[in-house]
Amino acid sequence: RDVTYEGLFYDYCFDTGAAKECQKLFCPSYSYAVSNDPISMQPQYYLSVGLNSGIADFQRKKLNLVVVLDFSGSMGSPFDEYYDRFGNKVEQNGDESSMSKTKMQIADESVVALLDHLKPEDRFGLVIFSDDAFLVDPLTGVADKDPERLKSRILNIKETYGTNMEAGMEKGTALFDRFLQADKSEYENRIIFLTDAMPNMGETGDLPLFRMLEDNADQGIYTTFIGIGVDFNTELVESITKIKGANYYSVHSASEFKTRMDDEFDFMVTPLVFDLRLKLDAPGYEIEKVYGSPEADQATGELMKVNTLFPSKAENGQVKGGVILVKLKKLSNQGNMRLKVSYQDRNGVQDSDEAEVDMAEENADFYQNSGIRKAVLLSLYADLLKNWMIDERKAADNGWKIVPSVTLANGIVVPIELGEWERQSLPLAVSEPYPELFGRFSGYFQSEAQVLGDSTLEQEEEILKKLEGFAGPTSN
Repeated sequence: RDVTYEGLFYDYCFDTGAAKECQKLFCPSYSYAVSNDPISMQPQYYLSVGLNSGIADFQRKKLNLVVVLDFSGSMGSPFDEYYDRFGNKVEQNGDESSMSKTKMQIADESVVALLDHLKPEDRFGLVIFSDDAFLVDPLTGVADKDPERLKSRILNIKETYGTNMEAGMEKGTALFDRFLQADKSEYENRIIFLTDAMPNMGETGDLPLFRMLEDNADQGIYTTFIGIGVDFNTELVESITKIKGANYYSVHSASEFKTRMDDEFDFMVTPLVFDLRLKLDAPGYEIEKVYGSPEADQATGELMKVNTLFPSKAENGQVKGGVILVKLKKLSNQGNMRLKVSYQDRNGVQDSDEAEVDMAEENADFYQNSGIRKAVLLSLYADLLKNWMIDERKAADNGWKIVPSVTLANGIVVPIELGEWERQSLPLAVSEPYPELFGRFSGYFQSEAQVLGDSTLEQEEEILKKLEGFAGPTSN
């Protein structure tokens, strides 16, 4: 039903193509590729922006942290199934101990695990909400708390009744009243909002929850949304990430929850830079599409903008989700590009960086490194899925035979995104010629995954195989 480029990229690690060690807070690196479209076999041109941080020994600020936890009735359902990005129920596999637990139990345990990452000088508070909101623990210093008693209280939270997110956010926000004047160079203010429901932000950003998040950001209180067993749709993701300092994650298993709330906690709660802008001066090219940037819809021919960039875990020279991909339309053989990036650090200080890239005349398929190769593969995969979903929706709405956007002549085109009202769930349908297109692309995807040597790409291969062989109702 829906897929986001940002969410897809964040599932994978990328070689960012950094030629030298980063000595600043943020150092973009640039790589290019010329790649044949696997359907049309026409050459496509790409530039990747590697998101490198100079924080070698990553240290977050002290934290004023409030967890706002959903304990509505639906949290009592098991974590052994969830609805994927297409609205299909997915059965989970895992160790029996975690599979038999409810979302509420896993959430309680994950909040307890989070406590172990807090330092004595941090402050912690906890609010729970169902149809109303309740204070479990005030925002006070970790050193002043009884950790075992607090953990016991959290583990005893049981689900009940309905869902009122505004009430939860309002009570969570109120806990910061005493600390709004705290030194922002020393303390980070953050709410972690955990829910298994889809928050209603409203297309125009005029709903109470959205307004609350914006007002909080203006006061230096930032928000992390974690969807428990629910994939947030594109519209919601874009609404959240347009708010300064906000981020979102979806977790579908106990192990994913543990990774997010435990192993990657410091990265999740610490913005790296704000208001990141990239200007491209390339007479020979224009930007056709930006992938992996939440504000990509605002990218004009020469500008891309990321409201808030968070640091990512780096392992073996690769950065998790550490790339933004730019698809370029070639206008002439002039391959020289100048890129200027500007941003604001966590303390409001402006910084900038300039670089030149010479896109030498290369024949397809050429990739400067494995990072851009993986990014190109995933962008094509997402574009194919999005085109299919849009085409099925149009055919169903109009009662006509599907008119494929992806053709042998045009290849995998950049999809024209759906509006919010058009994103409602449909019964799964894979109309002709998409089974054949999925099959053709699946072979390409498999061979690229082998070259890249990334076994985690197999989860996308499984989706392609299911769609290729799907024998349900069609909209023809």
